[in-house]
Amino acid sequence: MTYQVLARKWRPKAFDQLVGQGHVVTALANALDSGRLHHAYLFTGTRGVGKTTLARILAKSINCEKGVSSRPCGTCGACTQIDAGRFVDMLEVDAATNTKVDEMRELLDTAQYMPVAGRFKVYIIDEVHMLSRHAFNSMLKTLEEPPEHVKFILATTDPQRLPVTVLSRCLQFNLKSLPPPVIAGHLGRVLQAEGIEFEEPALVQLARAAGGSVRDGLSLTDQAIAFGSGRVSAARVAEMLGAVGGELVWPLLERVAAADGPGALAEAGRITERGLSCDQALQDLAAVLHRVAAVQHGARFPPEDPDTPRIEALAASLDPGRVQVMYQVAVLGRRDLPLAPDETAGFDMAVMRMLSFGMAGQAARAPGGERQASAAAVESRASAAAATPVAPPAQEATTAGPRAVPPFAGDWAAFVEGQSLSGMAGLLAKHAELESFEANHLRLVLPEGHRLYAEKSYQDRLRSELAPQFGAALRLSVRVGETRGRSVAAVRGEEAQRKLEGATAAIESDPFVRDLVEGMGAQVVASSIRPAGEGQAGATENRRGKS
Repeated sequence: MTYQVLARKWRPKAFDQLVGQGHVVTALANALDSGRLHHAYLFTGTRGVGKTTLARILAKSINCEKGVSSRPCGTCGACTQIDAGRFVDMLEVDAATNTKVDEMRELLDTAQYMPVAGRFKVYIIDEVHMLSRHAFNSMLKTLEEPPEHVKFILATTDPQRLPVTVLSRCLQFNLKSLPPPVIAGHLGRVLQAEGIEFEEPALVQLARAAGGSVRDGLSLTDQAIAFGSGRVSAARVAEMLGAVGGELVWPLLERVAAADGPGALAEAGRITERGLSCDQALQDLAAVLHRVAAVQHGARFPPEDPDTPRIEALAASLDPGRVQVMYQVAVLGRRDLPLAPDETAGFDMAVMRMLSFGMAGQAARAPGGERQASAAAVESRASAAAATPVAPPAQEATTAGPRAVPPFAGDWAAFVEGQSLSGMAGLLAKHAELESFEANHLRLVLPEGHRLYAEKSYQDRLRSELAPQFGAALRLSVRVGETRGRSVAAVRGEEAQRKLEGATAAIESDPFVRDLVEGMGAQVVASSIRPAGEGQAGATENRRGKS
């Protein structure tokens, strides 16, 4: 007997066998049981999520010899013939190969005839978005007012390409892509029924590679069974998919987290020496960093997941801001791989970029480093100015408590300019304005456009950066509201705009430029203008414009 692939053998034949589309199944089942049948249905969604399968089940439900029901018997002549694809009153058309208007007219001409064996004549048009404009126009009238014995079921992966006149005539259901856990669970049930030995991590890899498609997941499982000689193991699946696997990703990520440059580059070399995909390696790194960030923000993963202890340990040891930066480096590194001299160089540079942020953070926190030296200097200045009033309301220094009077005189912009703030702390400080400072409680306000910087991770970083100046008892709160345009960033922006306006005026009034514009039809490109000293050629280039 010829072998039947898993995707066909395990194709659902009833609504309750469909995986992960409960919202569509419930609506269709209720409509069938109550007799509220529409004349045209449209199923949308990515490949392999069950559009044509659902269409066939719907065709069985309305043509079952035991009556219209959401639970067709599956044993009568109509049900068995529809499952086999040879039911005389079900016409399944691939619109990708029947795009012309003449073909559509020929198909619709048969709609006027009564069904031969079934209750309804069913037209299933797959990939309907591939029809030509004239073909759509030819079917509009029939689609809107078909004979009572005709039902249309359309399926497409690209509903945006359908004319609104077609969409308005159909009852539309959107089938969603399935998450990897749902696909992995379905693959596990299939393999158990098939009596094939498997490993759970292997199913997770297959489910992720399926990209939300059950059919792709079953096809990959078929391939994995053949590749693993009848056994689906994590190692063989990783080799088949070209995936990097946890035994390579985790050592690399742990070396990067520890700011171990030689160790991280050695682990990166292990990945490239085995001929594995650098793009896949960066994707796997980003996936792990996503889970680490989720744990840092309160998510919890099941304890039976073998990666959970390592994820929690990494989440506890890494700063949340650094995790975000590393994730961004991994994502952008994938984008930049085609631009690198070669894939290995691009991958190594992405790893070194992650390392550079970690090493910079360690240097800033190292004993005897510049930050501690500047903190000591600020502390000595604070002691000398202990009796100096601060604003708002004047306060007298007391000997009780740690540094009751910080080295801050009420001018937030000037204070920020004098600090070495960078990263998240610098972004928050430079875009914020001082609202009040009382009892060592610093209140800042951010404009609406920079709401992102009010997040807790930014506040925590700024508080830790200011602790040497203000003391460990410093309290910091940030709100989003109306500002007066006195932040460091706002002042710098206004200054840059004034310089740009001056440079633009100077270019437009330059006699040489005016001659080019008026005599030769040249045009000054405003986006190319830079104030003197900011461009590569300084003020000389700014006088030229561009024609």
